[in-house]
Amino acid sequence: CGSDKDTNKQISAKQVSAKQMNIVETAVAAGSFKTLVAAVQAAGLVETLNGKGPFTVFAPTDEAFAKLPAGTVDALLKDKAKLAAILTYHVVSGNIMAADAIKLTEAKTVNGQSFKIVAGKDGVMIDNAKVVKTDIVASNGVIHVIDNVILPKETAKK
Repeated sequence: CGSDKDTNKQISAKQVSAKQMNIVETAVAAGSFKTLVAAVQAAGLVETLNGKGPFTVFAPTDEAFAKLPAGTVDALLKDKAKLAAILTYHVVSGNIMAADAIKLTEAKTVNGQSFKIVAGKDGVMIDNAKVVKTDIVASNGVIHVIDNVILPKETAKK
């Protein structure tokens, strides 16, 4: 009887290792999103992005974060609320594949604000960021790679 349990454990382990990675795991495995992953961790959003979703993430590369003025990333890592607002501006609820995104003129983000989408002969722009790679499918959504960090409009504090 004990061998049946061992067989079940082996099957389960194989099923787990064969399952598709979620958005966070996919970003970590890609290796070009170290700043984004660190920011997601600092903002406390890992659990959210590990959730069921589906989510569409417009993911800035490490090079995109490097374009920000010196000290910006460090300052954001210390300001959890502002960091979370910026990161959630890169996330849209649902699975939006590139073929669907190019039909849109804007998308409402998890942040609550919308960003502009412009598809032209030079590719697709999300606000001031160019989409450089599309349709990286994860178990709980899809990632599109962008070359700039997009920033939500500053909200007036009351």
